[in-house]
Amino acid sequence: MRILLIHSDHLKYQTKSKTRIAEEIEDEKKKGQFENALVVFTAVEKEDEENPTAVVENAVQEILDVSGKVKPENIVIYPYAHLSSSLGAPDAAKKILTNLESELKTRDLVVSRVPFGWYKSFEVSCKGHPLSELSRSITSQKAAETKKDESEDGEESEFYILTDGELLDTENYNYQNEDLKKLVDYELGRGESTGEEPPHVKLMREKKLADYEPSADVGHLRWYPKGRLIRDLLSDYVYNLVTDRGAMPVETPIMYDLADDAIRVHAEKFGERQYRMTSGKKDLMLRFAACFGAFRILADSFLTWKNLPVGIYELSTYSFRLEKKGEVVGLKRLRGFTMPDLHTVCADLDQSLEEFEGQIEMCKKTGEDLDVNYEVILRATADFMQENQDWINKAAAMIGKPVLMEILPERKHYWICKMDFAAIDALGRPIENPTIQIDVESGERFGINYIDSEEHEHHPLILHCSPTGSIERVICSLLEKSALDMKEKVPMLPVWLAPTQVRVIPIAERHMEYANKLAQQIKDAHIRVDVDDRPETVGKKIRNAGGEWASYVIVIGDREIEGGSELTVNVRETGQKVSMGLQELIDVIKLETEGMPYRPLPLPMDISRRVNF
Repeated sequence: MRILLIHSDHLKYQTKSKTRIAEEIEDEKKKGQFENALVVFTAVEKEDEENPTAVVENAVQEILDVSGKVKPENIVIYPYAHLSSSLGAPDAAKKILTNLESELKTRDLVVSRVPFGWYKSFEVSCKGHPLSELSRSITSQKAAETKKDESEDGEESEFYILTDGELLDTENYNYQNEDLKKLVDYELGRGESTGEEPPHVKLMREKKLADYEPSADVGHLRWYPKGRLIRDLLSDYVYNLVTDRGAMPVETPIMYDLADDAIRVHAEKFGERQYRMTSGKKDLMLRFAACFGAFRILADSFLTWKNLPVGIYELSTYSFRLEKKGEVVGLKRLRGFTMPDLHTVCADLDQSLEEFEGQIEMCKKTGEDLDVNYEVILRATADFMQENQDWINKAAAMIGKPVLMEILPERKHYWICKMDFAAIDALGRPIENPTIQIDVESGERFGINYIDSEEHEHHPLILHCSPTGSIERVICSLLEKSALDMKEKVPMLPVWLAPTQVRVIPIAERHMEYANKLAQQIKDAHIRVDVDDRPETVGKKIRNAGGEWASYVIVIGDREIEGGSELTVNVRETGQKVSMGLQELIDVIKLETEGMPYRPLPLPMDISRRVNF
């Protein structure tokens, strides 16, 4: 059995029509609405028919476990065949779901079951805390054998504020940093979802960067020239960042055969959020990260201790995650996204910890270069923390401010330690950005080996690192920061990312020739420049330049032509009008964008010639 547990503000459903396997229901069952509900989307599988009683017993235990933590008012069992490609027989499925409902009702819970075999429309609003979205695979094995997310004695993670080598209580800590407080509240399930649309969704459309693609699956975007430019610049930025550290770029397929045991086991750790399909007799999966291809390359490579540490890098365009339809939003949560993925092979834990420190600096640098504030969560197993307390304190100190520390009672995943960096959006919720993880499983699972100095074979440790997080979430962070900036100052992108770095505005037709000549000189200096040649008033042209977040605006009139070298430049960041020569302006922009990638303007220089997307 596969189940997806959603702690929701509400669930609404309406039956539409019967299928041939539909159960008979009374009229009041044809629609329903439940507040503060734990919705258990359920798919009964062929394997469940062998021992349905044990499957029901184990499913009840899982549901009770989650219910005890999130405290819902209602539990709703929702038949959902889409969770599995190996469905059980309809009669067996109906019986198992009915028994599941009955068993839960014996536990003094308010339990409802949505009708089986009907086409239904539904609306679910996920609460958005760490326990609000959980997936489980239920088997007929004893419940204790299938538990993955708790230790044997039921211990849960402990959370602290780590600062200056001290672990402090999250409840009584005196928060000087509001963003850290918001991150802690979200991680501990205290934050409430307002249901509001994040401001970046409006901005991505308003600035003609991207929009939803109505003819694709939900969570896939169309990108317009300006948005594509920003994505490409960010991709170039990460490429330069990782190759400067010696990483080697590769490219691997987006689709994998689940008959490969190593890939299947690794994929199952990701739960149900996978795009799967069949081709002939093959069960295939679209990748959700670049791990599969990277590990296969490493397994087929001859590695020695002299090579290590060694990194391979891929910009996985695209990675796919079957996020829930109701949770897909803007650039923050997508089903198809672009993920910079760096995998670094390390000989042992000491080498991993040293490399980890370098990657902390790399991730911090992305926040500085993008002018985005990151709050940090450092996560580690209790064993790892006990054995590496000094290093934990050192890693936290590298952040330069207090961090949230999660201590896991035992290892639940393939990693023993990870560091997550998050920006905070305008609604006070985290946007997951960079991450670093120490993977202790994949070397052995994928058959990756290296030869040590004494010619003995070993499985290495592998660091996973995305220095920025997905490219889409980087843009999300930038736009959310801009939305916050609007309260106190003009919003803008870093100059190196601004589609229009300089806008030239001729006052009248007679100034056009000079404006074009000036723009060409700026373009020749590898600066993105355009000319507003439309027959509009100067005031409207200036307002349009502001609306497009042009970094610098030059108005050309008689005085500029007659004055020769002096220009009056409107500087967006400061709101000031500054008198400077053309070369001085070029030098200022070059200084602001030093070390950052450049790409030319992907639109006609004359605005009158542009398509209105």
